[in-house]
Amino acid sequence: MENSPKMSAQDLDFYYDDFHALHGISLDFYEKQVTALIGPSGCGKSTLLRCLNRMNDLIPLSRADGKVMLDGQDIYDPGVDVVTLRRHVGMVFQKPNPFPKTMFENVAYGLRVNGIKDKGILRDRVEMSLKQAALWEEVKDRLNDSALGLSGGQQQRLCIARALAVEPEILLMDEPASALDPIATQKIEELIHELKENYTIIIVTHNMQQAARVSDVTAFFYLGKLIESDLTETLFTRPKLQQTSDYITGRFG
Repeated sequence: MENSPKMSAQDLDFYYDDFHALHGISLDFYEKQVTALIGPSGCGKSTLLRCLNRMNDLIPLSRADGKVMLDGQDIYDPGVDVVTLRRHVGMVFQKPNPFPKTMFENVAYGLRVNGIKDKGILRDRVEMSLKQAALWEEVKDRLNDSALGLSGGQQQRLCIARALAVEPEILLMDEPASALDPIATQKIEELIHELKENYTIIIVTHNMQQAARVSDVTAFFYLGKLIESDLTETLFTRPKLQQTSDYITGRFG
């Protein structure tokens, strides 16, 4: 592994009002690797993911203690512009959430928000993002149709294209295939393999087979604590802790 991580949580605690959701999480994320966060429901995986681009800021009475470093800067420093942060750290949610607009406008949305008006640039970036999201060939002749007419799997790839259009460095994926059928899921997994050549990817998944297939590193969470993290192959075949072994083999969860 490279010496310095692209992003790292350092002794991160997170609270929803009085509820202590994350306990002293320290975890490094390396460039052009896929890190999978696994663990039973309610263990803090999605909370951690949303701490990494400060989506949790939107929740009243929530607070984070500790640091999240991105390229050596703490994203929780008061001077950090959250809009800029989210351009560098994109997010794809569990359920596809296209806007009720055309496919073109969905992908161009973030570019327009960032002040890009040049039609040629918009067209090029939309095409590039759709190609990266392995959707271009399916939709190139109907970009002015509503995104809501796409299948669930296509909608999710459109949302990935929308996230990629603003050229993030890190892509957060919160169970991106849990609402999809097996064929659409396979497409998303193949896409993750391709995208990691250019992006640092952090994925929350309930599906341990999926974690084993797509990730380089896996981190296991339980009750808001990071129990163990390691290279995926090592964690799944030779976990250091009994608790990890019990979860992976289905004894609890």
